Parts: sequence; structure tokens; C-alpha cells
Amino acid sequence: MSKALVNRFLLILGVVAACVAFAWPLNKRINLGLDLRGGMHLIMKVDTSKLSENAKADAVVRAMEILRNRIDSLGVGETVVQRQGEDQILVQLPGVTDRDKAVDMVKRVAHLEFRLVKEDPEMFKEISAGKVVDGYELKYVKGTKADPIIVETKAIMQGDSISDAKVDFDQHSFYPKISLTFNSQGAKDFADLTQKHVGERLAIVMDSEVLSAPNIREPILTGTAEISGQFSDAESSMLALALRSGSLPCPMSIEEERTIGPLLGKDSIDAGIKAMVIGTLAVFIFMIFYYFIGGIIASIGLFLNLLITIGTMGFINVMMPGSQVTMTLPGIAGLALTLGMAVDANVLINERIREEVDNGKALVSAINTGYDRAFSAIFDSHVTSLIASFMLFQFGSGPIKGFAITLSIGLLASLFTTVYVTRTAFLLLIEKNLIKNLRMLHILKVPKIDFLKLAPFFIFLSLAVSVVGITSIIMKKNQAYGIDFSGGQVQQYRFEKPVSAENVRKVIKDAGVVDAIIQQYDKNPENVIIRTAEDSDVKVQAAFRAEFKDNTFQTLRIEKVGPVVGKHLREQAVWALLLALGGILIYLGFRFKHYDFAFAGVVALLHDVIIAMGLTVFFGRQIDLLVITALLTVAGYSINDTIVIYDRVRENFNKTGKKGTLAEVINLSINQTLARTLLTTFVTMLVVLALFFMGGEVLNTFSLTLIIGFTAGIYSTIMVVSPLVVLAQKFTKKSW
Repeated sequence: MSKALVNRFLLILGVVAACVAFAWPLNKRINLGLDLRGGMHLIMKVDTSKLSENAKADAVVRAMEILRNRIDSLGVGETVVQRQGEDQILVQLPGVTDRDKAVDMVKRVAHLEFRLVKEDPEMFKEISAGKVVDGYELKYVKGTKADPIIVETKAIMQGDSISDAKVDFDQHSFYPKISLTFNSQGAKDFADLTQKHVGERLAIVMDSEVLSAPNIREPILTGTAEISGQFSDAESSMLALALRSGSLPCPMSIEEERTIGPLLGKDSIDAGIKAMVIGTLAVFIFMIFYYFIGGIIASIGLFLNLLITIGTMGFINVMMPGSQVTMTLPGIAGLALTLGMAVDANVLINERIREEVDNGKALVSAINTGYDRAFSAIFDSHVTSLIASFMLFQFGSGPIKGFAITLSIGLLASLFTTVYVTRTAFLLLIEKNLIKNLRMLHILKVPKIDFLKLAPFFIFLSLAVSVVGITSIIMKKNQAYGIDFSGGQVQQYRFEKPVSAENVRKVIKDAGVVDAIIQQYDKNPENVIIRTAEDSDVKVQAAFRAEFKDNTFQTLRIEKVGPVVGKHLREQAVWALLLALGGILIYLGFRFKHYDFAFAGVVALLHDVIIAMGLTVFFGRQIDLLVITALLTVAGYSINDTIVIYDRVRENFNKTGKKGTLAEVINLSINQTLARTLLTTFVTMLVVLALFFMGGEVLNTFSLTLIIGFTAGIYSTIMVVSPLVVLAQKFTKKSW
């Protein structure tokens, strides 16, 4: 065995061993995203409008610190509290399933005040009649409206002097109570307060709500106090937690919420892995069936691609704790899609080797030449896909970032396994005399079709389909967009027994929830998805409990996006698409030295994106962040086929000494690469179809968009790009 082959083999073994070490065990090396493990993703907006300029400067930082203290007290692991922009805070709570408790925890300002109660019957009558009396207001003690009291609007003491708060049990009322401990200054102030106002009532007010209003029977000199009332165990615990961590500097509102229940997370994992396994096996079977030994080697390379991708994610997580490398549901889709896209390079290489063998070259020479000639197209297609992935990472949310990271690592691994590992395997087997020839099926022969002659008809067809799609988006208006872009709330429930959408609509309408969109899938009639413009989960769940007493339900997810966030996400999506197309345009122009080729390629990509987006809406789906992810994936994948044709055009011009017209060379190049174009799209479709039929409800629209986009991509590569290049060349009058 030659020294070069030995070195290559040892390098591959080292990489594989390292990846196995960092990929196993998966549950310790790979962080699962919230969409797989369950939990909450919140974007909180800090309202600083009523603060002074000095207080505004550090309000967000103070709010983040208080939120961290509250979350740490709950014992939630791997939480995220990050600043976003000027006045927003990102909060992620993995594994948190009690949505109401978590929302109350992060939203509660916990501004505690001690106010004196005014015992004046005349003033009580005046204020009760609606008269405004400066310095006083009417309040009700929590839990009942039978105890109205008049309290001073100015606090005599505030809660910033509290050092500790814990829950105790009141032996007289049998309700939980909250025991407060003051710091040294607070103990002194509270002693002075109770000494001066013995015999009066003291209202304990939190966030403008009177928790209790006890009588001061005697001075309290111990530095402690109690808040008693009709509190539940959960409520008292939350109050104590809020008081211990301190009050927020100002109110906060939830601009975006994504709550995923653990049951949906488990279903997503099962469906995603099942789709990935079946799609991968389908690819392996086809490659081995069509390319025999070459297919076996390609399948080994694809398996190593999967191993290296997972191993790299594990390595990053081990070496960089707290990194953003997490496996999300779109990430599983990205993993499966990476394998499908890696087939593209393997098919290209095998088809190139076939050509060299047919031209009479020896096997070793045919393999080396095939790899060398395929490399430029493989490299260019991977770079353009990485450009799309980069834009996804820059502008996407958590799960979308997971997809972008997985896809990017997979693409880099694909370059290594396809160009280096499989080539080494071929040469090693030849050197050991284990293969002496390469047998491959050749179902698709090289045709002689004048594609440019058919161009007018197909361009008209493209325009017609594009108009249908765009018209669907325009006519449906806001209904064409998911809550990511239009704002609103999505709720998903699973009932013990199937329910009808009509029955659900009637029940929630009677509860006051109108204009709701009810969605069900035939495969899972127990599942119900409800989309509303406003928050309605409290009403919906109360109505379900009242009407479906014999049919219990579980909350699978609740997602909410405010209109401001929706507008922002829509702008981000548009920028991601435009910048991805711009990046691809610049790269293609640089690589091929002809911007007429780059221009035609980007117009074809825009054509694919418009058709995929329009027909997705036409088929009754909505545009959301996952659809944008699919569109950018379509852009990155579709350009691969175009690059292969461009690469063959450049090669054919060099072979002929730049003889013949551009139209003739393009026609020849399309015919020569047609088999490869059809094969790669077909094999990638095996993975996407597995995602569509078995990947679960969340990935269904995502995979549908990919199916439409990949179909449009293969069509535009053959029928749209070519006439555009010829037209652009006539306009620019630039020759090769």
C-alpha cells in the first residue's frame, strides 16, 4: 500500500474515532431544542416609558438580573436570559410545562408597598360615590369584594427593604402565609411605622393589589412581618419567590411566546427520527442498486457524513458549554436533508467516472479525472448552500438557527466525505485488486433535445404558475401568513378521543372566541389546532373543560406573536431572502467571471422561491418561519443543478476552443448533465417525501414547500436558466 494511501486512511480513522467519541452518548453530547424537549421561549418587552432618563439606562440589565434570580430559584437547568435589541429580553426555560406559573413569574413586577388604611366613613361614602379625593383611593382586599377599604396612594414603606421571604403555614386559617424578613434598615423603619400607628390598619399592596390589610395591634420590633390571605400553595410560592428576587424596575409584556409540551416534543422526536431513518435507507438502497460498488462507497461516505455532523455538534457542546449548537426539529430535518443533498455530489462524481470509463480511460485514471472534474461544481454548490445557511442563522429564531447550524456542519462534512473519503476508498480497493471495473446502471442515456427551442412555451408556463401563486397570497391577505408574520396565537390540543372541528368551533364560539381558524389532520383526529388573532387560551381551555368532561385533553403547544414582533420577523425574512440571493449572485459572478450567468441563475432562484411560496399558500398552507427556512433551502439546493450546467458549459467551451454559439454549447451541456440532474433531484426527494409523510405535523408544510421548490428548481435549471443566459449574453454582447 502506498504511503499516501496509508496516510489518508489513518486520517479518516482518526476523524471517525473522534466523532464516535464526541457523538456518544447522544443524550449527553447533543443539546435538544425546546421544540424537542418541551419548554418555553419568551420575548419580553421592558416598558420604560414611565421611568426617568437615568432609570432607563440600566432598567433592562436590572430586569435581566431579577429574572435570572427568579428562574434560578425554580431549579430550571440550561436556561437562557439574553438581551435583544434596546428593550427586549429573550427567556428560554427548557422542560418547563406549567405555563401559567412561568408567565406569572416573569411578568410579575412584585412592587411591594405598605400603605395606611383610612378609617373615615364620610370619605368612604364620597369615594364610593365616585368623588376623587387627593391622596386616597378605593381598594378591595384580595380574594373578596366584601372588604372595600380606603388606602393612601402614597406608600409609607416599600418592599426594597426585604431581605428574605418564605412560605409558612397559618395554623388558624389553614391557608399558606408569607413570612417576611427585613434588612437592618428595613427592620428599624418597620418598627417605627408600627409604633406610630398602633390600632390602625396597614394595607400590604403588591402591583396595586391589596394582599391583606391587618390591624397593627402592637409595635413589631423583631424585623419580621407576615402576609396572610386566601392564597393557594402555588400562588404563595410565587409571591415569596418574587419578593425574594426583588421587584422589576418596570412592567414587562410578552411580545412572543412559544410553549411546547413534553408530549409534542416526544412525538416530534419520534416522527423526525423515523422520517430520517426511512429517508436515509431509501437513499442507500437506491445508490447501491444504481451504482453497485460505487453506490456502496457513496453510502459509506453518507453514513460518515452523518456521524461527523453529529460528532462535530457533540465536540462543540463539550468544548464550548452554553453554545447555540442544539438539535431542533428543523435540525433533524436539516440532518436528513444534508444526506439527501450530499447525494448530489456523489451522483455527480459517479456520473463523471462513468463518462471517463466510456471514453476508454483506465479505472484509476477515470476515478482521478472524475473527481478532479467534479470538484469545482461540488465546491461551488456547497458554498452557495452555505451562503443560504448563513442567512438563516443570522435572521432565524432558535429552531431555525438549529436547522442552519446542522445544515452548515453537514455541508462541510459532505465536502470531506465526498471528495476525500470516498476517493480514498476507491483507490484503496483498486490497489488491493478488490475491484477491477465499475458496473453502473445507465437507464438515462444522453438525449439530443433542443431545449432552447421549447423555451417560449415553458417561460409562459412559469409566468402562469407564478401569477397563480402570487394571486393566492394577495387574495388571502393576512390569512396567507402564519402567526410568525401576522401576529396572533396558535394553540394545539390532544384529546383522549377524536373531536370534530365543527364541534370545537361551536364550543369556543359560545365561549366568546370568534373568527378562530380550526385545523385538523386526517391522520390524528384527536389533535386540534386553533389560530386566533388575540390571546384566547384561557377561554378555550375553560370551555373545553366544561363541554368535554368525558374527553380529557392535553395542551401540546401555545405560541403567541405580537403584531410588532410579527412585522419585525417578516422584515427579517425578506432581508434573509434578498441577502441570500445577493450573496449567491456575487459569488457566481466571481467564480464564472460572467454576471450574465450569475444574473440568470439568481432570476431562476427567484422564480423557484416565488412558485414554492405561492403554491404553498395555494394549497391552503401559511407562510411562517419554517416555510422561509424551506425557501432558503430551495435557493441553496436549486443553484446546485445550475452550477453543474454552468461548469459543463465552461468545460465544453474549453474543449472546443470556444467554437460554436453559446446556445449550442448550452444545449449540449444540458443534455450531457440531464441524467445527473434528474437523478439527484429524485434521490433528494426520497428524503423530503419521507419528511412529508412521516415527519409529523410540524414538518409537513416545511416538506411540502421543499417538494414544490425542488420540482420548480429542476424545471427552472433546464427550461428557464438557459434562455435567460442567451438573452443576457445578447444584451451584454460579452463573449466567453
